[in-house]
Amino acid sequence: MGPERSACASRLLLYLRLIRLDKPIGILLLLWPTLWALWLAADGPPPWKILVIFTLGTVLMRSAGCAINDYADREFDRHVQRTAGRPLTSGHIAPWEAVAIAGVLALLSFALILPLNGLTRSLSVAAVAIAASYPYFKRFFAIPQAYLGIAFGFGIPMGFAAVTGAVPAAAWWLLAANVFWAIAYDTEYAMVDREDDLKIGIRTSAITFGRFDVAAVMLCCALALVLVGIVGWQFGLRGAFLAGLAVAAGCALHHYRLIRRRARDGCFAAFRHNNWLGAAIFAGVAADYALR
Repeated sequence: MGPERSACASRLLLYLRLIRLDKPIGILLLLWPTLWALWLAADGPPPWKILVIFTLGTVLMRSAGCAINDYADREFDRHVQRTAGRPLTSGHIAPWEAVAIAGVLALLSFALILPLNGLTRSLSVAAVAIAASYPYFKRFFAIPQAYLGIAFGFGIPMGFAAVTGAVPAAAWWLLAANVFWAIAYDTEYAMVDREDDLKIGIRTSAITFGRFDVAAVMLCCALALVLVGIVGWQFGLRGAFLAGLAVAAGCALHHYRLIRRRARDGCFAAFRHNNWLGAAIFAGVAADYALR
């Protein structure tokens, strides 16, 4: 490989690290609630075209969000142990490059939904605005994780809009469930960085909840599962769905064991394990429809 090709390959790897494609947990935390919504809206498996559009859109928008988040936090991240080596923070990528990448990815995501109805396209504009403004909420909002939950869960109303042409009340309740879930898992994530965030003045739920952080995580998990259960019951889901919820509740109890001592490794492991909580709920929803 020549010098120019090697330089291009190195640059590409930096861009991939910027948008966290090497760390797919964020994609999965966006994807599971979107899949819940698509299955509920379609009363079973959704049309494959819509499924492909929303899956690819989730990857693109999460990637765009990572780029704009790193741009917004570039002065803070250098003071945080976990983020100091990120490509933008360490100076390997220029700020304008991160903004350009975020813009291109957002445009590609919007292009994906052009074949869908007008309501879905309108909601996508709101989704982009929420995702782009989220990083700045950490400057003044005591629990920015609640806003993150809206950003991460906006595939829910969009999914209902794409399948049914409307956004029923159940979709907003499901979004509320996702907000509580996001507060739970991102508080676990914030507990990893609490000492650094206190030094630099960033607001997080882990700081706001203080010594009640573990209790708050468990309460938010419980509220999320109750709301998901109510929505699923309204849609006629029963045995397999309730089994999936039970597994998800078991995941939440496992998180308690991981975070109760507030060790960094345990809190980060709990955050990553939320993939299985979301997957358990989806498995319950999909299985319930499949067994009808």
